Amino acid sequence: MNADQMPWLERFSLYLAPMAGVTDPIFRSLCKEEGADVLETEFVSAAGVLQAWERTRRYVQLSDVQRPVGVQIFGAEPEQMAAAARIIVDSVHPDFIDINAGCPVPKVVGRNGGASLMKDLPLLERIARAVVQELERDCPVTAKIRSGWDARSICAVEACMRLENAGVRSITVHGRTRSQQYSGMADWDIVHECARRVHIPIIGNGDLRKQEDILRERDKGIVAGVMIGRAAMSSPWIFRHARHLLNTGERLPEPTSPEKLNLVLHYAKLTLDSGHYGDEITTMRALRARILSLTKGIPGTKEKRSALARVCSWDELQNILASLS
Repeated sequence: MNADQMPWLERFSLYLAPMAGVTDPIFRSLCKEEGADVLETEFVSAAGVLQAWERTRRYVQLSDVQRPVGVQIFGAEPEQMAAAARIIVDSVHPDFIDINAGCPVPKVVGRNGGASLMKDLPLLERIARAVVQELERDCPVTAKIRSGWDARSICAVEACMRLENAGVRSITVHGRTRSQQYSGMADWDIVHECARRVHIPIIGNGDLRKQEDILRERDKGIVAGVMIGRAAMSSPWIFRHARHLLNTGERLPEPTSPEKLNLVLHYAKLTLDSGHYGDEITTMRALRARILSLTKGIPGTKEKRSALARVCSWDELQNILASLS
């Protein structure tokens, strides 16, 4: 692949955010069905790729129907990140490699990866340069950052300039600091400032809860696209609704309760049929959190949440959801 070719950026693109424990191959496929333009895998550790690739590989299973799709990696060693990126590109052929400089969770930050790189921008630049040089023109390299480590160290603009200088092709900017985690409000002023200060596409991220939020950003004409995370966990149809609104100016109605329940069953069946998590009970356990997110707000589910949180089989799930119809 020519690294100059990122055709999805020729229009305002809707990205699915990389989320550990969420954006597995099945959820990615579901969001693609619902209109997402660009997908990303769960983030994977560069050290994990190098030390146990066959075990790590399950997190980055790709299929042609998901494309364009990128693999996000995290780590704090330039050479290690570059070597891991090479293994991934040669093995699963993603459409891009994304450098994680935004994840705030302790297990990532504690290894000096993710958002901790916002405290050491020279290191972030060295990592990006090493990955870009390793992949050369085989695969584009992108990055995802936060606005800074905390309110006293807002550095997203400098980070974007360094990443552009290192050869990164586009950057997603989440308008929160690491200290905020997912609390408070995302600062879209800093997202827009980043877009104005660099010459590569900036993807905006943070607090995009409704299709109207996405329309607002498209109409401002500042960012090249948006990345949707938490909203997709409970409302994957946000991509389809947003694209329809962007294309036609018409707002689609919220799915009915039966439509939402059918989507839950469709997703569960896709996951079971995939065998990604193993046998039926292991798969249903893996699905419990996703089922709770997707059924939130449906009339009657409040009384069924305890049962959904313990669901162990396909038949049991069908029976619980049938009682809500």
